[in-house]
Amino acid sequence: MAKITFVGAGSTVFAKNLLGDILSLPELAGSTIALHDIDQVRLDTSEIVAHKTAAAVGAKPVIESTTDRRAALDGADYVITMFQVGGYEPATVVDFEIPKQFGLEQTIADTLGIGGIMRGLRTIPVLLDVCADIEEVSNGATLLNYVNPMSMLCWAVAKASTVPTVGLCHSVQHTAEQLAGDLGVPADELRYKCAGINHMAFYLDFEQRTPDGMVDLYPAIAELADQPAPLRGDANRTDGGIEGLSDAVRYEMFKRLGYFVTESSEHFSEYTPWFIKEGRPDLLDKFGVPLDEYPRRCERQIGQWEELRAELEDPDAEISVTPSAEYGSGIIHSMETNEPRVIYGNVPNNGIITNLPDDCIVEVPCLVDTQGVQPTSIGAIPPQLAALMQTNINVQSLTVEAALTGNRDHVYHAAMLDPHTAAELDLDQIWAMVDALIEAHGNFIPEPLR
Repeated sequence: MAKITFVGAGSTVFAKNLLGDILSLPELAGSTIALHDIDQVRLDTSEIVAHKTAAAVGAKPVIESTTDRRAALDGADYVITMFQVGGYEPATVVDFEIPKQFGLEQTIADTLGIGGIMRGLRTIPVLLDVCADIEEVSNGATLLNYVNPMSMLCWAVAKASTVPTVGLCHSVQHTAEQLAGDLGVPADELRYKCAGINHMAFYLDFEQRTPDGMVDLYPAIAELADQPAPLRGDANRTDGGIEGLSDAVRYEMFKRLGYFVTESSEHFSEYTPWFIKEGRPDLLDKFGVPLDEYPRRCERQIGQWEELRAELEDPDAEISVTPSAEYGSGIIHSMETNEPRVIYGNVPNNGIITNLPDDCIVEVPCLVDTQGVQPTSIGAIPPQLAALMQTNINVQSLTVEAALTGNRDHVYHAAMLDPHTAAELDLDQIWAMVDALIEAHGNFIPEPLR
């Protein structure tokens, strides 16, 4: 049976969902599950949850738990990464509060923008250390990376490591389900082809299977785009009683570009220069852009953690397991059994999308079987989409270059070319903000850049 190692297993709820998916598959139910985290308390909770999850699905895995990363990776066949370097405090708080001092507001700040750049700089060295351990002690393991900023991290691994890696996100499948709901179409009748970069992939085709054949759903989406945008999310928000988040940004981008993007409106608003502008509250209102959205989510989760932890650790409380939309379990299952399936993964381009740079990371459909993750050739995508993606790829490339070479100048270059940052700040402000952020992050930023 396979050995599957979770790095960052203290992300208990996410680990539980993936474990439920993996252990529900009969061919994987006897796997060895190695849980690793640097936080012993959260790791202990995750170990309890792992045993409960196994019992809930009738699986009998071997479950190991350790704060020793190399021990967890020893003999691993698959490694799943799900950690956050620096956590909410101090790292994420710094990523939001210092840019505010310069007049730069953000929503999520984990993928692009100055927050994404800083997260990349502090995370790339850690992920490369994990890869070095995988190379030395694993059983030729495949890395399934769920850590953001996805494209930057996978790009760095592709340049500096030999570990076979696929970056995994749920935006493609989740957005497809959301659009199905908007259109009143059963999600299992959808057929689509999507391509681009992580958090900026677009549905090139979006169709419905019917008894009379395939029906193009883009005309119906165009009709929806002229109506008030739907709300996403739940009603448990604390910012003024708003129930859910408006999807107005994505529908606006559809009207302008002709294709629908996969990542949520609150994420997408900070990948471009058009929606968040100092002194323009009218734009925030019009498009429902929630500033400081990620800190709000973090604080809510932190506030709820102890209560949730007590529930999860309660020896008398059973755990319910429902399938998630994550691709991780399917990849492992296909590689172990040779049962083919298609997933959307983040992989080096190498000519897959011909009008994007070869060395960037693209998100495309991939066939998975015992031969591993095999991306599908896409060809050229619409030029307006490629041009928009290139503005984000520029930032990714320079951040990776800074992390791998230790050249601090490239951090400034990445920030000055970031679409949202460049729309708000002048060059002196950008340089000063980068200096302040690097100083505030301290040892989380590797020595050559400090």
